Amino acid sequence: MISRKAAAGASLMAAALAITGCSSIRENRGYIQDASLTDAVQPGIDNRDSVAATLGRPSFESQFGEPTWYYVASVTGRKPFVRPRIKQHSVLAIKFDAAGNVISAERTGIEKVAYLSPDGDSTPTLGRERGFFEDLFGNIGTVGAPGAGGGAGPGG
Repeated sequence: MISRKAAAGASLMAAALAITGCSSIRENRGYIQDASLTDAVQPGIDNRDSVAATLGRPSFESQFGEPTWYYVASVTGRKPFVRPRIKQHSVLAIKFDAAGNVISAERTGIEKVAYLSPDGDSTPTLGRERGFFEDLFGNIGTVGAPGAGGGAGPGG
């Protein structure tokens, strides 16, 4: 027979495990920002080399228009077995002139995030629809057939 203390201890352990299993999981994604370092970037004073030495390489760079480095940081939270949700989001965009000097350093937050909802589970493509059996048996008789080409091998 189990004593009352052992039963109370077991139920307390079960409750503790249940509570920790439902707690939120916090994840940092992307660039981990340090406010003192990002505030140190000064327009008109810094250049590409000093920004790279202070902040490191950017998350990505602009491909068109003004040369801009983007440092993207997100903090997500999720419960087990659930899709993560963005709790905090910030983007530091550092723009450079043609000589490589910092023009501006702009910070934006979650208000600029665009949420997209795709239409359906598949992407429409050009061409005809093929069924399972047509994919499975479609090439029977075409390999090595006269006039099909490709049957002569190398050099022939």
